[in-house]
Amino acid sequence: MEIVGELINASRKAIRPLIENQDADGIIDVARKQVEGGADYIDVNAGVFVKKEPEYLRWLVETVQSALDVPCCIDSPSYEAIEEALKAHKGMPMINSISLEKDRYANVMPLVEAAECKVVALCMDDKGMPETKDQRMDIADRLINELVQKGVKPDNIYVDPLVQPIGTDDRYGVEFLDTIEALKREFPETHHMCGLSNISFDMPKRKFVNRVFMIMAIARGLDGAILNPTDTQMMASIITAETLMGRDKYCENYLNAFRQGIVDP
Repeated sequence: MEIVGELINASRKAIRPLIENQDADGIIDVARKQVEGGADYIDVNAGVFVKKEPEYLRWLVETVQSALDVPCCIDSPSYEAIEEALKAHKGMPMINSISLEKDRYANVMPLVEAAECKVVALCMDDKGMPETKDQRMDIADRLINELVQKGVKPDNIYVDPLVQPIGTDDRYGVEFLDTIEALKREFPETHHMCGLSNISFDMPKRKFVNRVFMIMAIARGLDGAILNPTDTQMMASIITAETLMGRDKYCENYLNAFRQGIVDP
């Protein structure tokens, strides 16, 4: 399971002033805690600062990588901001995201082609948010093929089928899980990435709902997620689920997590 730490996002009240004040120590502290919690990538997002987003996003990448040997997931709706952040990134970044929305595709695809990177392929087109497995698979099929034709290796593609709130429609959880299973079957060389916590939006006991849904998704084949890696109960659930699914040779990850006190009911 590849984990993208979600906490460095300017929409969070605790993070916005750190970015505005260029508080490098504060940003590094948040990044370090996520790496210690198990993050493989650090998501950086400065989207609330529309006019200064390119400047701030580049600063976030430089700040995180000045102290930590970890790649960033460059998360922005602005291709200008992504382009600026890529100039500063060391190693292989992850771009979050490209879709089949006409403008988004036209602006982000040249950046994906030019950079050796991993890319989140969002199941979205100009028709809007897909609701069913079949709609998601149709978009995924077209988008994966477009990326591969542009020279992107399947192993660098992370399909995001879009998690939608279960409180809005009681089929959304099942449709997402069925999509993960279908993607695993039809595109085995690609990966998956999603903001899984969307499933519990406006629900009570959100963390509990998120943990249960994560376990169900791992059982269907999910191998990546954008989440809070400092949530030890979530990380314990992920480690245990992967062990039970046969993805943990000799149970090494589970045993290490137990010794570190992560797996501790």
